Amino acid sequence: MDPQDPGGRRLMADALTGFLEAAVRTATPLAFAAMGETIAERAGVINVGLEGCVMAGAFGALVAAGAGGVGAGFATSAVAGAALAALFALCVVRLGTDQIITGTAMTLLGLGGTGALYRTWYGAGGAALSVPTAGPMAVPGLSKLPVVGPAFFSQPVVTYLAALLVPVLWWFLYRTHAGLALRAVGEAPEAARAAGVATARLRTLAVVAGGALGGLAGGTLVLAQAGTFAEGMSAGRGFVAIAIVVLGRWHPVGAALGALVFGAATALQFLIQAMGWTLPYQLFLALPYVLTLGALALARGRGRPPAALGQASG
Repeated sequence: MDPQDPGGRRLMADALTGFLEAAVRTATPLAFAAMGETIAERAGVINVGLEGCVMAGAFGALVAAGAGGVGAGFATSAVAGAALAALFALCVVRLGTDQIITGTAMTLLGLGGTGALYRTWYGAGGAALSVPTAGPMAVPGLSKLPVVGPAFFSQPVVTYLAALLVPVLWWFLYRTHAGLALRAVGEAPEAARAAGVATARLRTLAVVAGGALGGLAGGTLVLAQAGTFAEGMSAGRGFVAIAIVVLGRWHPVGAALGALVFGAATALQFLIQAMGWTLPYQLFLALPYVLTLGALALARGRGRPPAALGQASG
């Protein structure tokens, strides 16, 4: 591809546009899950069961969208993720169980439970099942911009919701009394309790809210990307989102930027294909997970987690 040739420049621009569009689309569910986990971890709880919440949301979206349309699918996905997170919160906040072990059990429940229900309700032909999807909604004027217009301003409405959630969550955490109380619970729960904060209730609400966003991530996979459901379709996104929270230093802006980076790593395969390079596709499938491990290794010691993160509730 000759960059001096007008046709070559056009192909490069189209390839870059496709790459950016795929990066944003792929980053959307990761952003929802990572921002949800940011809320939970700011309250001192590591929800390792986030992967299960994503799968619960994906299955909830499948069931509800088939009966009531895309809007019902997204709403049910959030409810399904919140329900599984509420069960997790009951165990770790109210009963004092280990967060990592309980979260692992919730992940297995989400993966196994949705798989069993899927096969029971939809049978062997369920793999070909299709559901209504949310098409792109172009922003007038901005969507016509070269390269960046189609990538950033011609996306499903749920992508715009994820972008709007970033400043809203920042404002909540750092500009409201409720956000200050939540962060205090994650840093010094005993001091927060002495100041009159209902630590158990606040942690429970934070985990449930995080699970709802994790479920919305699963709903995005089904209703804004795949248009169908498959067992295990979360493909580790919940665990990647937990890593993104660490890389983003437990800040909503950092979580969103981290999701975009991992989305770009996943979308890189489309750019390489458009450029005409022949490389094993397995390399690009593994790239986001390799990047996760490498980034965690490089980020070690560069950010301080909430002081009470992972500690049993008292």
